Amino acid sequence: MEKIDSCDRILLEALQENGRASNVELSDKTGLSAPQCYRRARRLETDGIIRGYTARINPTAIGLEVIAYVSVKRARVELAQMKELEQRLRAIPEIIECYATTGDFDYLLKVATRDLASLAVFINGGLTQIDGIATTSSVLCLQEIKATGPLPIFDNSEPSSSPVTTTDESDAAG
Repeated sequence: MEKIDSCDRILLEALQENGRASNVELSDKTGLSAPQCYRRARRLETDGIIRGYTARINPTAIGLEVIAYVSVKRARVELAQMKELEQRLRAIPEIIECYATTGDFDYLLKVATRDLASLAVFINGGLTQIDGIATTSSVLCLQEIKATGPLPIFDNSEPSSSPVTTTDESDAAG
C-alpha cells in the first residue's frame, strides 16, 4: 500500500462529497489530469482505502420511521459461538451498523424499523431469541442531526492535534 499524499487526500474528500464525480470534476479539484485521477482512485480502491460507492437513502422516504441504537451483551460463549453470533447479526437486514465495543455491552447495533411496534418485535421476538445474547438495552433516536458525515482526512505526517473547533457566535463575541 502506497502512502497517501495531499492529492489523494483531496481526491478522498471530493469522492466522499460526491461518489459519482467524474474524473474531469476530480481533476478540477485536485489539479491532476483526469487519467491521473482515475488511476489514483483505482489504486485507493485496490488498497482498500475506498471500500465502495453507495447511495444514501432517506429512511423515512421508504417507510423506516424508527432509528434506534441497541446495546447487546452476549452470554459467555466460546470463540466459535461468538463468531456464529456475529454472522447472525450481519445477516439481519434491520441492523444497518454493528460494532464490537468495550464497556458494559459487547455490541452496539444501529437498527432501522418501520415503527415502534416493529422495533418491539425485532428486539423481543427476534434479537433476544438468538442464542448467545444475554441482554439488550435500546435508545431511540428523536431527530437526525448529522448522519454518515464524511471522514476527516488528516495529513498523517503531521503531529496529532484536536480537529474539534467551534463556530458558535457566542464564542467569537466573548
